[in-house]
Amino acid sequence: MSTKIRAYATSAKGQPLQPFEFDPGPLGAEQVEIKVSHCGICHSDLSMLDNEWGFSTYPFVGGHEVAGTIVAAGPQVKHLKVGDRVGLGWYAHSCMACPQCLAGDHNLCPTAQGTIIGRYGGFADRVRCDWIWATLLPDAIDAAKAGPLFCGGITVFNPIIQCGVQPTHRVGVVGIGGLGHLALQFLRKWGCEVTAFTSSESKRDEAMKFGAHHVANSRDSAQLQKLAGSLDFILVTANVTLDWPALIGALAPRGRMHVVGAVLEPIPVAAFALLTGQKAISGSPVGSPGTTATMLDFCVRHRIAPTTELFPMSRVNEALEHLRAGKARYRIVLENDFR
Repeated sequence: MSTKIRAYATSAKGQPLQPFEFDPGPLGAEQVEIKVSHCGICHSDLSMLDNEWGFSTYPFVGGHEVAGTIVAAGPQVKHLKVGDRVGLGWYAHSCMACPQCLAGDHNLCPTAQGTIIGRYGGFADRVRCDWIWATLLPDAIDAAKAGPLFCGGITVFNPIIQCGVQPTHRVGVVGIGGLGHLALQFLRKWGCEVTAFTSSESKRDEAMKFGAHHVANSRDSAQLQKLAGSLDFILVTANVTLDWPALIGALAPRGRMHVVGAVLEPIPVAAFALLTGQKAISGSPVGSPGTTATMLDFCVRHRIAPTTELFPMSRVNEALEHLRAGKARYRIVLENDFR
């Protein structure tokens, strides 16, 4: 096997991705090397490309929704072997020794390392990670559909587990995009009564097909007012400023608004809006390896999959601009065409 990994990288903010090769060095004792078959594109890849969060380093290789096959394994790798089909998401390393890791919350490890933060990601023919973050793919899951589950999927599935969402709950999903279209499927199959919030009337019929029982216009104050006090759980997948008082007002007593969209502006909250109904606002990152495995089993059981558009990896710049323009329906997946 060649020691060089071929990838697509950008040399600076605002620059297109170009072919790039690098020597990854010796494989770590607890690392696996994955031959990438497919890699999803997430809006977080755009944020990192543009250094929107202030910690990108260049050259930058994006891609943290990987599906592929293990081609090499370090001597201390457990549970996995060469030839296994696996997926890799946002995280590639956690310390395995802190209280969070020991409790199974590896995604909350204070020293966890992102797949595309300080290391090179999956817009490549191969990528590396600690074995704990390479999750076995069930046979029933198509590799071409798997990648988006490892970021978009687990980001919206994790709160269902962490927040104790019940099948009897009435829930809302704000934003019917890459994350939201999966959240609708999960929550409908979980047994909930689901309301989709969208600013685009063109998505109404699609939201119903994905699992929504009801659809509300997130920009229509009259529609939001009708929902006052009715929802037990609202999952915010959008990354834009919203009518926060109206959404909090839509919560029933003891209701929770949970944020997974990377909203850059502060969320203003009046204390009394929370106190009088004992309401809560929370957020979460992607899930742990254990929760990710549970999500994959749930997807197999209920035949849940992202709606995707497929591009060859050599057209990564075109695919990124397609996402940037808001045209993706609903997740973009790159197929490895390195020769």
